[in-house]
Amino acid sequence: MAPSGHTSVVGVIGDPVAHSLSPAIHNAAFAALGLDWVFVAFPVPAGEAPAAVDAVRALGIRGLSVTMPHKAAVLDALDRLTPTAAALGAVNCIRRDHRGALVGENTDGAGFVGGLRADFGFDATGARCVVLGAGGAARAVVRALAGAGASAVQVVNRTGVTAAVAAALAGPVGSVAGPDVVAGADLVVNATPVGMAGDVGLPCDPSLLGPGQVVAELVYHPARTPLMAAAHDQGARTANGLSMLVHQAAVAFELWTGSPAPVEVMAEAARAALEP
Repeated sequence: MAPSGHTSVVGVIGDPVAHSLSPAIHNAAFAALGLDWVFVAFPVPAGEAPAAVDAVRALGIRGLSVTMPHKAAVLDALDRLTPTAAALGAVNCIRRDHRGALVGENTDGAGFVGGLRADFGFDATGARCVVLGAGGAARAVVRALAGAGASAVQVVNRTGVTAAVAAALAGPVGSVAGPDVVAGADLVVNATPVGMAGDVGLPCDPSLLGPGQVVAELVYHPARTPLMAAAHDQGARTANGLSMLVHQAAVAFELWTGSPAPVEVMAEAARAALEP
Protein backbone atom coordinates (compact mmCIF):
# COMPACT_ATOMS: atom_id res chain seq x y z
CA MET A 1 0.00 0.00 0.00
CA ALA A 2 1.12 3.56 -0.62
CA PRO A 3 2.52 5.45 2.40
CA SER A 4 0.19 8.04 3.90
CA GLY A 5 -0.04 10.25 6.95
CA HIS A 6 -1.04 7.15 8.92
CA THR A 7 1.95 5.05 7.87
CA SER A 8 4.33 3.89 10.61
CA VAL A 9 7.95 4.58 9.71
CA VAL A 10 11.01 2.57 10.72
CA GLY A 11 14.47 2.58 9.19
CA VAL A 12 18.17 1.91 9.41
CA ILE A 13 20.95 4.40 10.12
CA GLY A 14 24.53 3.87 9.02
CA ASP A 15 27.37 5.20 6.92
CA PRO A 16 27.39 3.86 4.26
CA VAL A 17 23.87 2.46 4.20
CA ALA A 18 22.71 2.52 0.56
CA HIS A 19 23.81 -1.12 0.17
CA SER A 20 21.64 -2.33 3.09
CA LEU A 21 19.30 -5.26 2.46
CA SER A 22 17.10 -4.20 5.37
CA PRO A 23 14.61 -2.10 3.36
CA ALA A 24 13.94 -5.01 1.00
CA ILE A 25 13.62 -7.49 3.88
CA HIS A 26 11.29 -5.42 6.05
CA ASN A 27 9.14 -3.92 3.32
CA ALA A 28 8.47 -7.41 1.95
CA ALA A 29 7.38 -8.47 5.42
CA PHE A 30 5.08 -5.48 5.86
CA ALA A 31 3.49 -6.16 2.48
CA ALA A 32 3.02 -9.85 3.27
CA LEU A 33 1.11 -9.03 6.45
CA GLY A 34 -0.76 -6.05 4.99
CA LEU A 35 0.75 -3.65 7.54
CA ASP A 36 0.75 0.09 6.88
CA TRP A 37 4.45 0.40 7.66
CA VAL A 38 7.47 1.45 5.60
CA PHE A 39 11.20 0.91 6.13
CA VAL A 40 13.69 3.53 4.91
CA ALA A 41 17.50 3.71 4.82
CA PHE A 42 18.80 6.91 6.43
CA PRO A 43 22.45 7.80 5.71
CA VAL A 44 23.82 9.30 8.94
CA PRO A 45 27.48 10.40 9.03
CA ALA A 46 29.78 9.40 11.86
CA GLY A 47 29.27 11.63 14.89
CA GLU A 48 25.61 12.35 14.11
CA ALA A 49 24.03 9.33 15.79
CA PRO A 50 22.69 11.28 18.81
CA ALA A 51 21.05 13.77 16.44
CA ALA A 52 19.46 10.87 14.56
CA VAL A 53 17.99 9.56 17.82
CA ASP A 54 16.61 13.04 18.53
CA ALA A 55 14.99 12.95 15.10
CA VAL A 56 13.34 9.61 15.95
CA ARG A 57 11.74 11.30 18.96
CA ALA A 58 10.69 14.43 17.06
CA LEU A 59 9.30 12.68 13.99
CA GLY A 60 7.53 9.83 15.75
CA ILE A 61 9.58 7.18 13.98
CA ARG A 62 8.64 3.81 15.47
CA GLY A 63 12.08 2.24 15.50
CA LEU A 64 15.49 1.94 13.94
CA SER A 65 18.02 -0.63 12.94
CA VAL A 66 21.52 0.61 13.72
CA THR A 67 24.63 -0.37 11.78
CA MET A 68 28.22 0.82 11.57
CA PRO A 69 29.55 3.20 12.75
CA HIS A 70 26.73 3.97 15.19
CA LYS A 71 26.20 0.85 17.33
CA ALA A 72 28.05 2.32 20.32
CA ALA A 73 27.43 5.97 19.52
CA VAL A 74 23.66 5.75 20.13
CA LEU A 75 23.97 4.32 23.65
CA ASP A 76 23.92 7.55 25.64
CA ALA A 77 21.09 9.03 23.59
CA LEU A 78 18.61 6.29 24.53
CA ASP A 79 16.32 6.06 27.55
CA ARG A 80 17.41 2.58 28.54
CA LEU A 81 19.20 -0.52 27.31
CA THR A 82 18.35 -4.20 27.54
CA PRO A 83 20.82 -6.29 29.57
CA THR A 84 22.27 -7.77 26.37
CA ALA A 85 22.83 -4.37 24.74
CA ALA A 86 24.37 -3.03 27.94
CA ALA A 87 26.71 -6.03 28.30
CA LEU A 88 27.83 -5.78 24.68
CA GLY A 89 28.08 -1.99 24.67
CA ALA A 90 26.36 -2.03 21.29
CA VAL A 91 22.84 -1.44 19.96
CA ASN A 92 21.60 -2.65 16.59
CA CYS A 93 17.90 -2.06 17.17
CA ILE A 94 15.94 0.78 18.78
CA ARG A 95 12.29 0.39 19.69
CA ARG A 96 9.66 2.49 21.43
CA ASP A 97 8.11 0.93 24.51
CA HIS A 98 4.48 1.37 25.54
CA ARG A 99 5.35 4.65 27.27
CA GLY A 100 7.21 6.05 24.27
CA ALA A 101 10.69 5.56 25.74
CA LEU A 102 13.45 4.58 23.31
CA VAL A 103 14.99 1.23 24.22
CA GLY A 104 18.30 -0.06 22.85
CA GLU A 105 18.35 -3.73 21.90
CA ASN A 106 20.95 -6.04 20.38
CA THR A 107 19.42 -8.75 18.22
CA ASP A 108 22.59 -10.04 16.54
CA GLY A 109 23.13 -13.00 18.86
CA ALA A 110 19.48 -14.04 18.81
CA GLY A 111 19.55 -13.79 15.03
CA PHE A 112 22.60 -16.02 14.81
CA VAL A 113 21.14 -18.71 17.06
CA GLY A 114 17.78 -18.49 15.27
CA GLY A 115 19.43 -18.87 11.89
CA LEU A 116 21.31 -22.00 12.94
CA ARG A 117 18.14 -23.50 14.35
CA ALA A 118 16.22 -22.78 11.14
CA ASP A 119 18.93 -23.95 8.74
CA PHE A 120 20.22 -27.03 10.55
CA GLY A 121 17.94 -27.72 13.50
CA PHE A 122 21.05 -26.90 15.52
CA ASP A 123 20.43 -26.73 19.26
CA ALA A 124 23.25 -25.10 21.19
CA THR A 125 22.30 -26.91 24.40
CA GLY A 126 25.37 -28.85 25.49
CA ALA A 127 27.28 -27.92 22.33
CA ARG A 128 31.02 -27.24 22.21
CA CYS A 129 31.41 -23.98 20.33
CA VAL A 130 34.48 -22.19 18.98
CA VAL A 131 34.31 -18.54 17.92
CA LEU A 132 37.13 -17.23 15.74
CA GLY A 133 37.55 -13.51 16.41
CA ALA A 134 36.63 -11.22 19.27
CA GLY A 135 35.09 -8.10 17.71
CA GLY A 136 31.57 -6.79 18.16
CA ALA A 137 29.79 -9.50 16.16
CA ALA A 138 31.88 -12.21 17.82
CA ARG A 139 30.96 -10.92 21.28
CA ALA A 140 27.25 -11.00 20.43
CA VAL A 141 27.57 -14.60 19.26
CA VAL A 142 29.59 -15.65 22.33
CA ARG A 143 26.97 -14.28 24.70
CA ALA A 144 24.08 -15.77 22.73
CA LEU A 145 25.60 -19.24 22.55
CA ALA A 146 26.17 -19.27 26.30
CA GLY A 147 22.62 -18.09 26.85
CA ALA A 148 21.37 -20.88 24.58
CA GLY A 149 22.99 -23.50 26.80
CA ALA A 150 26.35 -24.26 25.16
CA SER A 151 28.62 -26.37 27.36
CA ALA A 152 31.72 -24.50 26.16
CA VAL A 153 32.33 -21.32 24.20
CA GLN A 154 36.00 -20.99 23.30
CA VAL A 155 37.34 -17.81 21.75
CA VAL A 156 40.31 -17.93 19.39
CA ASN A 157 41.88 -14.58 18.64
CA ARG A 158 45.34 -13.20 17.91
CA THR A 159 45.07 -10.68 20.76
CA GLY A 160 44.69 -12.45 24.07
CA VAL A 161 43.28 -9.52 26.04
CA THR A 162 40.52 -8.95 23.49
CA ALA A 163 39.77 -12.67 23.46
CA ALA A 164 39.43 -12.67 27.25
CA VAL A 165 36.93 -9.81 27.13
CA ALA A 166 34.82 -11.72 24.62
CA ALA A 167 35.08 -15.03 26.47
CA ALA A 168 33.96 -13.39 29.72
CA LEU A 169 30.59 -12.68 28.11
CA ALA A 170 29.92 -16.44 28.16
CA GLY A 171 30.38 -16.60 31.93
CA PRO A 172 31.65 -19.91 33.35
CA VAL A 173 31.48 -21.73 30.00
CA GLY A 174 33.67 -19.16 28.24
CA SER A 175 37.42 -19.47 27.78
CA VAL A 176 40.31 -18.36 25.59
CA ALA A 177 41.84 -21.12 23.48
CA GLY A 178 44.34 -21.86 20.75
CA PRO A 179 43.43 -22.70 17.15
CA ASP A 180 43.63 -26.48 17.60
CA VAL A 181 40.36 -26.52 19.59
CA VAL A 182 38.52 -26.28 16.27
CA ALA A 183 38.98 -30.04 15.90
CA GLY A 184 36.77 -30.82 18.90
CA ALA A 185 33.98 -28.35 18.22
CA ASP A 186 30.37 -29.02 17.33
CA LEU A 187 30.10 -25.47 15.98
CA VAL A 188 32.82 -23.25 14.50
CA VAL A 189 31.97 -19.60 13.92
CA ASN A 190 34.16 -17.34 11.82
CA ALA A 191 33.70 -13.81 13.12
CA THR A 192 36.95 -12.52 11.59
CA PRO A 193 37.26 -10.63 8.28
CA VAL A 194 39.41 -13.45 6.87
CA GLY A 195 37.71 -14.84 3.77
CA MET A 196 35.48 -11.86 3.05
CA ALA A 197 35.19 -10.59 -0.51
CA GLY A 198 38.68 -9.88 -1.82
CA ASP A 199 40.36 -12.06 0.83
CA VAL A 200 41.14 -15.64 -0.13
CA GLY A 201 42.66 -16.65 3.22
CA LEU A 202 41.41 -19.14 5.80
CA PRO A 203 40.88 -18.30 9.49
CA CYS A 204 41.76 -21.82 10.67
CA ASP A 205 43.39 -25.03 9.48
CA PRO A 206 40.71 -26.80 7.41
CA SER A 207 42.21 -30.21 8.15
CA LEU A 208 40.85 -29.79 11.69
CA LEU A 209 37.28 -29.71 10.36
CA GLY A 210 35.12 -32.71 9.59
CA PRO A 211 31.75 -34.48 9.53
CA GLY A 212 29.34 -33.68 12.33
CA GLN A 213 30.45 -30.07 12.58
CA VAL A 214 28.62 -26.92 11.58
CA VAL A 215 30.87 -24.15 10.25
CA ALA A 216 29.20 -20.75 10.12
CA GLU A 217 30.33 -17.46 8.62
CA LEU A 218 28.92 -14.14 9.80
CA VAL A 219 29.31 -12.53 6.37
CA TYR A 220 27.03 -13.16 3.40
CA HIS A 221 29.29 -11.75 0.69
CA PRO A 222 30.67 -13.80 -0.86
CA ALA A 223 27.87 -16.33 -0.47
CA ARG A 224 30.43 -19.15 -0.38
CA THR A 225 33.66 -18.19 1.35
CA PRO A 226 36.98 -20.08 1.14
CA LEU A 227 36.31 -21.44 4.65
CA MET A 228 32.89 -22.73 3.64
CA ALA A 229 34.34 -24.45 0.58
CA ALA A 230 37.14 -26.04 2.59
CA ALA A 231 34.79 -27.12 5.38
CA HIS A 232 32.38 -28.65 2.87
CA ASP A 233 35.23 -30.63 1.35
CA GLN A 234 35.98 -31.98 4.83
CA GLY A 235 32.37 -33.12 5.29
CA ALA A 236 31.13 -30.32 7.56
CA ARG A 237 27.84 -28.50 7.10
CA THR A 238 28.24 -24.81 6.29
CA ALA A 239 26.30 -21.57 6.40
CA ASN A 240 26.96 -17.95 5.52
CA GLY A 241 25.62 -14.94 7.39
CA LEU A 242 22.41 -14.41 5.43
CA SER A 243 20.28 -16.39 7.88
CA MET A 244 21.70 -14.38 10.78
CA LEU A 245 20.80 -11.17 8.96
CA VAL A 246 17.25 -12.35 8.28
CA HIS A 247 16.61 -13.72 11.76
CA GLN A 248 17.97 -10.68 13.59
CA ALA A 249 15.70 -8.60 11.34
CA ALA A 250 12.80 -10.88 12.27
CA VAL A 251 13.44 -10.23 15.97
CA ALA A 252 13.45 -6.47 15.31
CA PHE A 253 10.26 -6.75 13.22
CA GLU A 254 8.44 -8.42 16.10
CA LEU A 255 9.74 -5.90 18.64
CA TRP A 256 8.45 -3.03 16.49
CA THR A 257 5.13 -4.38 15.25
CA GLY A 258 4.09 -6.96 17.83
CA SER A 259 3.29 -9.31 14.94
CA PRO A 260 5.00 -12.65 14.16
CA ALA A 261 7.61 -12.12 11.46
CA PRO A 262 7.07 -13.85 8.10
CA VAL A 263 10.61 -15.23 8.09
CA GLU A 264 10.39 -17.11 4.81
CA VAL A 265 9.15 -13.99 3.02
CA MET A 266 12.01 -12.01 4.54
CA ALA A 267 14.57 -14.63 3.53
CA GLU A 268 13.30 -14.72 -0.05
CA ALA A 269 13.45 -10.91 -0.25
CA ALA A 270 17.05 -10.98 0.99
CA ARG A 271 18.06 -13.60 -1.58
CA ALA A 272 16.33 -11.67 -4.37
CA ALA A 273 18.08 -8.43 -3.37
CA LEU A 274 21.44 -10.16 -3.66
CA GLU A 275 20.83 -11.49 -7.15
CA PRO A 276 22.90 -9.71 -9.83
